Amino acid sequence: MNTLRLSDYKDKLIHFIGIGGSSMSGLAELLTALGYQVRGDDRSQSHSTDKLIREGIPVVIGHDAKNVHGAGLVVYTAAIAPDNVERMECERLGIPQMERAELLGQISEHYPRSVAICGTHGKTTSTSMLSTVLLDAGRDPSIHIGGEIDLIGGSVHAGSGDTFITEACEFKASFLTLHPTLALVLNIDEDHLDFYKDIHEIEDTFAKFLGQIVPGGMAVLCGDDVRALSMKQRISVRSVTYGLDNPDCDYTAKDITHDDAMCFSFTPVEHGVELPRVTLRVPGRHNALNALGVTAAARELGLTGEEIARGLDAFAGAHRRFELTATIEGVKLYHDYGHNPAEFHSVIPLADAVAGDHRLFVVCQPHTYSRTKLLFDQYMTCFTGADEVLITDIYAAREKDPGDIHATMLVDALQKHGVPAVYTPDFDACENYLRTHWQPGDVMISLGCGNINLLNEQIARHEAEKTN
Repeated sequence: MNTLRLSDYKDKLIHFIGIGGSSMSGLAELLTALGYQVRGDDRSQSHSTDKLIREGIPVVIGHDAKNVHGAGLVVYTAAIAPDNVERMECERLGIPQMERAELLGQISEHYPRSVAICGTHGKTTSTSMLSTVLLDAGRDPSIHIGGEIDLIGGSVHAGSGDTFITEACEFKASFLTLHPTLALVLNIDEDHLDFYKDIHEIEDTFAKFLGQIVPGGMAVLCGDDVRALSMKQRISVRSVTYGLDNPDCDYTAKDITHDDAMCFSFTPVEHGVELPRVTLRVPGRHNALNALGVTAAARELGLTGEEIARGLDAFAGAHRRFELTATIEGVKLYHDYGHNPAEFHSVIPLADAVAGDHRLFVVCQPHTYSRTKLLFDQYMTCFTGADEVLITDIYAAREKDPGDIHATMLVDALQKHGVPAVYTPDFDACENYLRTHWQPGDVMISLGCGNINLLNEQIARHEAEKTN
């Protein structure tokens, strides 16, 4: 474990390698708000880098050894390998380095109440929900989200309250730097199998994380998820459970309904006592389950049922989570950050419901070679509801091409399974195919956590250029 202390670098320059990442950009903003001097670089320009520059944080595009010169401390992500030119220059010059997760852990230690939301799916939405509830109730927590919400104008908020809320990511076990007073466990599923040996190692790592809850703290566990529920037997701190389907949970729901847009309403039940009814503005039954988990966590943090219902009603969603980005030629364009088959299962039915009797085009950007290989078979059954599936080239992210997996292999396998899939390698190919085949009333949704959201922007930009 890194023995560096952030507090020792209050008067020194802190350089971020990969500052454009969703977590890194947020941490850079948070440190700036706390009075630290921050700068950084990233391999490419993005909305995040543009926003940081607007806020006065210097950003250089491109990695270069000279970028770290003058830094007192360098922060990097788990995706930045030791052979990165900047990290190697740090070694040569003796500049201390701190991994992103360690920085997050040290920031969280400054707060009497530290809330961590973990799980394979739904972390950003649930963290955003809980943040909205606490902000609406006047608690003014400090917040670190892996996405953006309009309520705080981005991904972080330096509040005046005693509570810190953060996503706790299991990628490379980075959440083990956290010692929360309350942990919300949404689910435990197979992912990041380029790091974990198997699902059993993933479960063991979640159990280790929950074992780091501070004495007197507690866990909120999803009782509808078998693996999350199993954590109850593996931890010594107090725990409560929640579930829409499991009647034995401490927090359940009754009179569950939804409108035509698939936005759910339900009455939370706490230990047999009804709380004020919740009505959501974000669609999907999975979000009703997330909202029930947030309800349980918020109650354990001392909020009233009325405050929780009002806050959940105010929650308008996080960006890149089933987000309507534009309507082009009568076609609604959505984007969702979902990047594995389990998440596709949740979001594609929502888009299908919006499409109704019209066609649904799904554009999938597979994320990383390792995930595509390890979850290959699951891709075969995750596109139910799509009328046409467009598969782009695999987004490499932190990985190098191993040469044994390609998007065309996924397309061929999908076609053999009866899925109407086509290979559209880049954004131009996607846009050309879509514009050639869609009709007014159809729906398109792009899926992925790489840069596939830029496809939506490209289509909208080209449409605006046509009309100008």
